[in-house]
Amino acid sequence: MKRNAAIIGVGQTPYLSRHDNTIPELSQQAALQALEMAGMTMDEIHAVVYSMAPSEFLGVNDPDKWSVSAVGGVNKPFMRVHTGGATGGSAAQAGFFHVASGLYDSVLVVGADKVRECKDSQQVLNTIWDPMYERQFGLTTIVMAALQAVRRIYKYKTTEEQMARVAVRNRLNALNNPVAHLKGNITVEEVMKSPYYAWPIKQYDTCPASAGGAAIVIVSEKKAKKLCTRPAWIKGCSGVANTVFMGDQMGGAAEMDYADWDELAIAAKEAYQQAGIVNPLKEIQVADVYAPFTVCELAIVEALGFCKKGESEKLNESSFFDMDGEIAISPSGGSLCTNAIAVTALARVCDAALQVLGKAAPKMQVKDVSNAVATGIGGSFQFHTMMVLGSDHN
Repeated sequence: MKRNAAIIGVGQTPYLSRHDNTIPELSQQAALQALEMAGMTMDEIHAVVYSMAPSEFLGVNDPDKWSVSAVGGVNKPFMRVHTGGATGGSAAQAGFFHVASGLYDSVLVVGADKVRECKDSQQVLNTIWDPMYERQFGLTTIVMAALQAVRRIYKYKTTEEQMARVAVRNRLNALNNPVAHLKGNITVEEVMKSPYYAWPIKQYDTCPASAGGAAIVIVSEKKAKKLCTRPAWIKGCSGVANTVFMGDQMGGAAEMDYADWDELAIAAKEAYQQAGIVNPLKEIQVADVYAPFTVCELAIVEALGFCKKGESEKLNESSFFDMDGEIAISPSGGSLCTNAIAVTALARVCDAALQVLGKAAPKMQVKDVSNAVATGIGGSFQFHTMMVLGSDHN
């Protein structure tokens, strides 16, 4: 029988291009922050879920091995989770399952990344694709996003200026986030003048390569009520995978269009059902989403049910997704401003939880948040995670 579980502690280090701290140190810093907020010590944690994406970024063999002691994992159940960019969302899901199943009463979900530790992180990411079938086409993560953008341009008449406005809003939001990597009051014109990486994706349409750590503490209902006056209850949690082959994601047997993210819509439907959410736009106040490219956010908000397919471009031109709009999208600045890949999706959970806890940075806090959503994306846009957090449980 499923038990209620809640997030009562959140920790994040500042996100930078480079950190002098090691991966164990960054993980420990985030963990200690989360534990302090939760009013707990490492000795009170029953199990650890470690969020770690490709080891190749760090130039070492499986850094989770040398982080065990730093995060209090000695003599405790310890597991590493890895689903590419969605890793943090999948790790949070695993931590939730640990508690909701009744197996453990308190779980630490923690991880860190230093994407620039390797000589060429983009070269590492380019190995996602099958070497015999797709890699010969010159696919990269940036080309992957460009293909989606081209498809939306064809299907919905999306313009580059509409994508640019996503970057402008996220950078502006990030000014209120003390740990965000990229932030600033940029203009659409500045985005449009930034160099192309793969048409129509430009430099400012693209996320950074960040370094930093993140952590959450998930506990049972009994512990949550004892330790926290306003827990962030995990009301719904889901994840959906698709094939790694991008050609097969574009229609065919899957009957999906690459312009849209029907996989995320499937995950959202399941999470909403668990959470008792009937009208997402009316019942959710904040969505902190994993959009590593501007075009991704346009597809995400539609998949989450905040508007119909093809409507997000026009709504984004208004204040619909602003901090004081109909629904606040990524008040933290999201993945466009911070992307430490191993914990990027976990950071989305952190920031959504902070909104429900009422503990986000003062200017980042949205008023009267009762429900918030966090998403993750990984692989060749093939892994999607979804979590619904609320001020009360089902």
